[in-house]
Amino acid sequence: MRYTFSHAHRQQHPVRILCKMLSVHPSGFYAWIKEPFSQRVNEDRRQTKLVNKAWKDSSKVHGYRKI
Repeated sequence: MRYTFSHAHRQQHPVRILCKMLSVHPSGFYAWIKEPFSQRVNEDRRQTKLVNKAWKDSSKVHGYRKI
């Protein structure tokens, strides 16, 4: 949320000032810009897509135990 705010307002104010106001480090902000989602979030999304595909392939019959 803090990084999103900084990103939205970085045209009006310097990033360092925004980060200081929000108590975050500028290097963290730039790392977030480079890759906004962690590897864990990306893996969770990938697995969710696979589970949804398996559920749809089973004609939405099987529950979580069989999938």
